[in-house]
Amino acid sequence: MLHKSLAAALVLAATAALPASAAGHAPADEAAGRLLITVVDSGTDADGTHELTCGPAGGDHADPAGACAALERAEQPFEAVERGTMCTYVHGGPATAEIEGVWNGERVRAEFSRADGCEIARWDALVPALPDLGV
Repeated sequence: MLHKSLAAALVLAATAALPASAAGHAPADEAAGRLLITVVDSGTDADGTHELTCGPAGGDHADPAGACAALERAEQPFEAVERGTMCTYVHGGPATAEIEGVWNGERVRAEFSRADGCEIARWDALVPALPDLGV
């Protein structure tokens, strides 16, 4: 519980460092994406909060170019699984993640888990933006 509280505090502190323009539309000269990715309980070096910028790729993320490509490939990378969707009952582990920031000029915030088949597929579609945990 303390680990999750610490991660939440880090996200809040890091979000406060985003420019005021991140609250709505980003200015035209803003990177295509400026995101904070927080990963908890993955059991990998990816645990923690990492900055990712896209257009051009950068930040302290382990693979900024790959992460940006995964986010660009995904149809709706920040959309939650629609309520009522039938998902397989398989648990992919305790890992959770949050992505928050600006993407293509829009403010985004999304939470990810590996709680069922739909959530695992959603997570895996964003590898390497999120760590590859395999199942």
